[in-house]
Amino acid sequence: MPSSDWSRRDVLKAAVATGSTAALAACLDLEPDKRPLRGSPASKPARQHAWNDHVRADNHGNVELPRHQTLLYLSLDRDGQPTESDRETVERALAVLDEAYEWSSDGLLFSVAYSPAYFERFDSALSGVDLPQPEPLSPFEDPVFDTQDVLVHLASDRADVVLEAEHALTGGNDEANGVGVDAALIDVLSVDSRRTGFVGAGMPAEHQDAAGIPGSKPVPEKSPLFMGFTAGFRENQATEDYVTIQSGPFAGGTTKVVSNLRQRLDDWYGEQNYDERVMELFSPGHAADGFVEGVGNNLGANSRVDDYVDDVEDHAHEHGRVGHAQKAARANRDSDGNVRVLRRHFESTDDIGSDRAVASLHFPSLQREISTFEDVRRAMNGTDVTEVTPAVRQRVNNGLLEYIFVRRRGYFLVPPRALRALPEPSP
Repeated sequence: MPSSDWSRRDVLKAAVATGSTAALAACLDLEPDKRPLRGSPASKPARQHAWNDHVRADNHGNVELPRHQTLLYLSLDRDGQPTESDRETVERALAVLDEAYEWSSDGLLFSVAYSPAYFERFDSALSGVDLPQPEPLSPFEDPVFDTQDVLVHLASDRADVVLEAEHALTGGNDEANGVGVDAALIDVLSVDSRRTGFVGAGMPAEHQDAAGIPGSKPVPEKSPLFMGFTAGFRENQATEDYVTIQSGPFAGGTTKVVSNLRQRLDDWYGEQNYDERVMELFSPGHAADGFVEGVGNNLGANSRVDDYVDDVEDHAHEHGRVGHAQKAARANRDSDGNVRVLRRHFESTDDIGSDRAVASLHFPSLQREISTFEDVRRAMNGTDVTEVTPAVRQRVNNGLLEYIFVRRRGYFLVPPRALRALPEPSP
């Protein structure tokens, strides 16, 4: 890849991570004459999570998520319930984005979600939605729980759009793509945490100079993720219809879990050879049958993990290890074989260790009920497999558990668009 392309990518990724006014100016300076298309508020889908038909797809129909993403965690500035004035302010702030940007990965995709702590501000209970407080989901994790009131998720292939939209919401500029800003979220909410990330072929390889990744720079250029393989195969993802709440006042919405995982990949690349990495990510059967080539793009639209869901114990005995995907898939299918969870994860180097950035993964997951995510997460633990053979231990030879560590997790309701502005629990 030409060095000029690397330099441009560096500027864009660094600008989103920094988030400053100067960073936004640097993004705009790169392509001053290529502004995104304006949006049509009336044409926006009723579902905030309706992204799949509005992003790029590969030759197999696999969704390619927007390359630049930002998560804003915010808390209401008042005690108790929000007022109607608060709701009007939030809706006006969000309406700017509706008008300013086309609903696409070339424009802006975004959603606003609410935590259990937000709904506890009200006297009445949340109606028709499974949204408990987060808790540890394994005996070996101790995450910090995100209990801020609101989560805003911004995503675009354009770094300038993500930054400009963020600045519009947080009072940093008075217009967005030519649309005047007359209200900001920070008029009624405070930003508690800002987290950014990236995904897509080339970006992890470019930004692998991070704690947790060997200095040999092993991440392949074609990989969309730090672990060196593609993900999000169309036939192994829940559909947006499937994860949509079907009844009650929040019908048309969904629930969202966002976890942050630190990655320690020195042993992943240093101690495991390619076949062993295939075994621990997919399944030992994938390696034995030679299904995976390179980063796995040859698999097309289906990872074929369902071929090996029933072989977990046999693989543990025969190969002394089991795969991450085959363990999770045991709980990620309903009685009709439908996939239950829609994953939209992306990488990050936001956090800084003692002297440099730290590799981590932001893992948004959509499902009708939070309990679905919890079922899949517990299946991924593979605690039952440790009883099959001493070769498989809780964090060794047990999928990816040796390499990923949960640092944060939050639970949220993503209401339908009509209820996106500080909703009541029983609207």
